[in-house]
Amino acid sequence: MLQNQSIPNIYFGMSGEFKIYTKTGDKGQTSLIGGTRVPKYHDRIEAYGTLDELNSYVGLIRDQQINWELKNALIEIQDRVFTAESLLAADPSVELKALPKLIDEDITFLENEIDKMNETLPALSSFILPGGHTTVSYCHIARCICRRAERLTIKLVEKAPETFQGELVIKYLNRLSDYFFVLARRIAYDLGADETPWRARY
Repeated sequence: MLQNQSIPNIYFGMSGEFKIYTKTGDKGQTSLIGGTRVPKYHDRIEAYGTLDELNSYVGLIRDQQINWELKNALIEIQDRVFTAESLLAADPSVELKALPKLIDEDITFLENEIDKMNETLPALSSFILPGGHTTVSYCHIARCICRRAERLTIKLVEKAPETFQGELVIKYLNRLSDYFFVLARRIAYDLGADETPWRARY
């Protein structure tokens, strides 16, 4: 973590103690990494705040009765999502000495996990309806939040192309939403839950 330049709303006091409340946001503004003050509805806040929402849902999935390999993959993903939050929370107009980074191998990791899970799954012949088991539904909710985070990040990067690793964050989120879809199917398969196909009514 960066001392006094970490994710906004995290504060280290003069003695180094960890403080949750800072009272600096009581008038509807918050600080980006770098210290710039912006309104809490700023595009940058919407983007990284949605990633924070996603990360909380990933934690919820990890808390379910799933195998240890999937849990370990989700811990890796939570770390990368937190990295993406940091990148989006940083003011690109401020020179920062240290920020965590995404790398191409993070995307390769997701692709490998998707391929590995797909090896045991039956081929899809139609769209499927979310549901079948609570844990499966959590995965679909995470997928939807991830898609929303992707849309908000695209909007942000179009307006501020200087955003730190903006294009790589978008690529990561695009692949991550695919991961959650396949994860939902894999967990349904492991639990013996039914997949309900969508039958279009004409």
